[in-house]
Amino acid sequence: MEPSLFLSMLGFLWVAAITPGPNNLLLTTSGANFGFMRSLWLMVGIMLGMQSILLLVAFGVGSLILIYPSLHLILKILGSLYLLWLAWKVATAAYEKLETDVAPPQPVRLYQGWLLQFLNPKAWLMALGAVASFSLAGDKYNGSIAAIALGIFVVNIVAGIIWLAFGTVIGRLLRSKKAWVIFNVSMGLLTAACVLLIWH
Repeated sequence: MEPSLFLSMLGFLWVAAITPGPNNLLLTTSGANFGFMRSLWLMVGIMLGMQSILLLVAFGVGSLILIYPSLHLILKILGSLYLLWLAWKVATAAYEKLETDVAPPQPVRLYQGWLLQFLNPKAWLMALGAVASFSLAGDKYNGSIAAIALGIFVVNIVAGIIWLAFGTVIGRLLRSKKAWVIFNVSMGLLTAACVLLIWH
């Protein structure tokens, strides 16, 4: 892949990765509730999920979604239900002080972050857009998919660290139970609002 095409692809992927969405809201909430280090597995799960989606799109499933719109509808319904469930879990999360000898509840696990991508229309659109716009034909196809995979890895790790750090800072600023409840309910509502973006 030519450097100019790779940079153009990075720009596209960066906009898709850094803008608010289910992944970034979940990373922010996890960072606030559990701290940076305990939330890294969630970020790894999200990144693995994105790579899985890219491979599925690059090698066939993406074309099925384009051919059969009903599959896209099913994806949107499942994604909406999963996001609403996540929103409820976020909004009703129990208050936990970070400075405690008792370990807080388990943060979102790696496999849950991975699973989210399969129900996240933004992830599918990001992969579909990248493959449709930046893959090369013929013998260069596999190399271009590898370049797209590298690009997705780079933008996801940078965007993920930014949102996770943002949540960690918020977690240190929120000391009272009331502030935590307001934050979690707000993040839950924002996560639920992502469902509106799916159906827009």
